[in-house]
Amino acid sequence: MTQMKLISAWFGGVLLLAGAVGILESGAADVFLEATRPDFQKISLGVAGIHSVGGPDWLGGRIEEVLKKDVKRSLVFDLVDLPSLGIQTSDIGNGVGDGSKAIFRQAAEKGVSVLVWGKAGLKGNDKDADVNMEGFVYDSGSDELVGGKRYAGSPSVVRLMAHRFADELVFRYTGEPGIARTKIAYVAEQGAARELFVMDYDGHDTRQLTADGFLNLMPQWSPDRRFLIFTSYRNRNTQNIDMIELATGKRWTVIALGGLNITPSLSPDGNFLAFASSHEGNSELYRLDTRTKAIQRLTVNPSGDLSPSWSPSGRELVFVSDRGGGPQLFLMSSDGSNVRRLTFEGDYNAAPSWSPRGNWIAYVCRTQKEYKLCVISPDGQKRMQLTTGSGVDDSPSWSPDGRHLVFSSTADGKSHIYMIDADGKDIERLTFQGTHNSAPSWSPAS
Repeated sequence: MTQMKLISAWFGGVLLLAGAVGILESGAADVFLEATRPDFQKISLGVAGIHSVGGPDWLGGRIEEVLKKDVKRSLVFDLVDLPSLGIQTSDIGNGVGDGSKAIFRQAAEKGVSVLVWGKAGLKGNDKDADVNMEGFVYDSGSDELVGGKRYAGSPSVVRLMAHRFADELVFRYTGEPGIARTKIAYVAEQGAARELFVMDYDGHDTRQLTADGFLNLMPQWSPDRRFLIFTSYRNRNTQNIDMIELATGKRWTVIALGGLNITPSLSPDGNFLAFASSHEGNSELYRLDTRTKAIQRLTVNPSGDLSPSWSPSGRELVFVSDRGGGPQLFLMSSDGSNVRRLTFEGDYNAAPSWSPRGNWIAYVCRTQKEYKLCVISPDGQKRMQLTTGSGVDDSPSWSPDGRHLVFSSTADGKSHIYMIDADGKDIERLTFQGTHNSAPSWSPAS
């Protein structure tokens, strides 16, 4: 069941599935330019191996495997297969000497812009010995070694070493943080309860955050990645908005107004919390000042309003309302003024998520009775459907670089978490355990 259908049931059918079709010409603000050129060409990169030295044979291979996947997912680099180009890398060593120079020249002649390699081993001989990793970068454009990194830690952080190295590469060539060390929070079914979990962006290293046997839904990250804010259902008549600190597990209630308090969303600077509440009889949007604790009502409408999502600047909100008949997306200024309708195509559009670049808003659209992911520009002039096929696609959330989305889908029969490129390509399933995983939220970059 989609988020909107679930909320609709709780509000007694407040969001009726009827709609209109039209075209909106809006003067919506907050459209940012892409950080990369429209004709951006990926940088060709080859991984010349992470060699195991003084440790188990699998060590270097595991780091290399994770690194290659990170590089590919970054969408900054075009990962090339060096052996298929006839480039033998066994003599590359530390990047010095005639053998390495010959490999560099060969790679440059074959059009490889960046060569990456390294070595990994154990520091000591006991079972608790730390892992040492060194990573090297050669740039064919400048014909020089442009980077060398060293990492050390317990065997449990081997994947993190690879993620960190991948993020270093992205930052070196784009000036932007990479996403390899980001996290994804989500909801998983545990018996009759729904609990919060967090995992690495690639689906590994899952950790359970709540275990209270109730319904904990719709997690959203704080800008500093220290907290998750979410809806907590202690019983059918008490729905609060809680916050949990990831490092300690400390938890407290932020919003406990009468009625339903749902769909929380923190502003990019963390100074405001937008949320929906029915404590005055109808589902309306409110804004909490997290510094003064003052609450301001943003919408006044006999229809249901919910699911706010902030623009990157914090000046605007996109939200869902059935004031046009069926659930549609609307925009407004962050103080509740200048409300205007954004979506007109289709009779069901919900669960909006504003891209961190500001150029797109992702949402759930219904096409031919199927719930899929769509994106629309904030001025309403461009729209694109991202997903197709069977199953319900729901709860889109953007990666901090704006190049990917994470979402839940029942495409394989059960609800699981998936990643997709922002252009609708390369869908990757992230969760494989359990029967119901949903409501993913992608963390900011570290």
